Amino acid sequence: MLSLFRGSGLFRPRVLLTQSLSSRLVKMKLDSVKFEAIITPELVTLSEMFTRHGYELRIAGGAVRDLMMDKTPTDIDFATTATPTQMKEMFTKEQVRMINNKGEEHGTITARIADKENYEVTTLRIDKVTDGRRAEVEFTTDWEVDANRRDLTINSMFLGLDGVLYDYFLGHEDIKSQTVRFVGDPVQRIQEDYLRILRYFRFYGRISDSADCHEEDTVAAIRDNAGGMERISGERIWMEWKKILSGRFSRELTLKMIQVGLGPYIGLPEHPDTEQFSKVLTQSEQQDLDLEPMTKMAALLRSQEEVMKLHARLKLSAVERDLCLFVVSNRGDMAPHPHPVRPYQYLAVDSKLKPQDTRMFIEQVLKYRGDVKLLAEFREWSVPKFGVTGHHLKEAGCPPGKVMSVVLGKLKDEWKMADFRIEVEDLVKRIPSVLDTIDPKQLSSLSPPRSKKSKYKL
Repeated sequence: MLSLFRGSGLFRPRVLLTQSLSSRLVKMKLDSVKFEAIITPELVTLSEMFTRHGYELRIAGGAVRDLMMDKTPTDIDFATTATPTQMKEMFTKEQVRMINNKGEEHGTITARIADKENYEVTTLRIDKVTDGRRAEVEFTTDWEVDANRRDLTINSMFLGLDGVLYDYFLGHEDIKSQTVRFVGDPVQRIQEDYLRILRYFRFYGRISDSADCHEEDTVAAIRDNAGGMERISGERIWMEWKKILSGRFSRELTLKMIQVGLGPYIGLPEHPDTEQFSKVLTQSEQQDLDLEPMTKMAALLRSQEEVMKLHARLKLSAVERDLCLFVVSNRGDMAPHPHPVRPYQYLAVDSKLKPQDTRMFIEQVLKYRGDVKLLAEFREWSVPKFGVTGHHLKEAGCPPGKVMSVVLGKLKDEWKMADFRIEVEDLVKRIPSVLDTIDPKQLSSLSPPRSKKSKYKL
């Protein structure tokens, strides 16, 4: 019996079947309830199909890693010795429907079994030519060659449907020691696809039990190749970075990324505000406040201009961009008020953003500031509706144009100062008196062009 992981809370391999020093292959039997749970009738059907036609089929990559950590995989990918052409011929003979063939160029065929489950199966391959972003592939039947092209040792293992683990680079030992290590030479692995730098940090947050215990050769390889991130699309960068900011050690890992020189290549200014970032994230951790990844990012930025430069690099979604702009614009101290929550309520009723976004944005600002008391008070408050419209003004004889916006603004200010308690009918009655206070000659100064206003700032 093998007792490598007994009592560790990880998976329990039962019998060491093979350990060849020449090929580095370690084979062992996986004893896991989570593994048994994923063996569905549809998966058995798929496996038996490959066996009948003389091909090998194994679970690959992240699903194997998760099972070894006693986690249920969210996605299960498969690898096979069959080529895409052979898979298509097999599935056609077996009357299995194939869907979404966009991945065929890289060896992936998706089969729908029993009209119930979709399975992505990818041919073992060699990354023949790489340019730091994408690879030209060549198919193979050699499992070790395929394992050798993968990024991290913990992602390079295979698991047979009979429960046998195939590990060529001692990934099971790295899971045991909670170490994140590139397969083979880290420089070579990084230069094949520079996005692997961010994947390293993401998996470090998932695997390691220490915030800053990186291996020196790994850090050196990342530092020496940081400039390669310039070749990676913003969308791919943000997809990984967002997961880093959502995971464990998000503060320490982001600061490490900046320390090794990644900042200028992934959208950050030359001198990001690391002091503010550390302060905000430390405070949120102590108060157990869940900051959105974009709220954390805002702490590194000093201005809306820096936000827009980041957006230009990462191609953020509209909501992410607006949240970052909103936090940067409203994270400072508000003007003193007898009721400290009131300025945030004013911000809510004045916002030109979607109501649901505005509420979430304001809550994120309060979390950013660590104002737990105001956050609770704001959450209990329902945003009132300012009911006066242009139709009301027209009926009251208000002339069209800038005058209307000025009158609406003055009425809304009165409504806000009265804690939102003036009824629409009473506000409409005040329109004539408000009109009397307006000098038409000064309208341009009273109502500046809307395009020059920031919709993110109070």
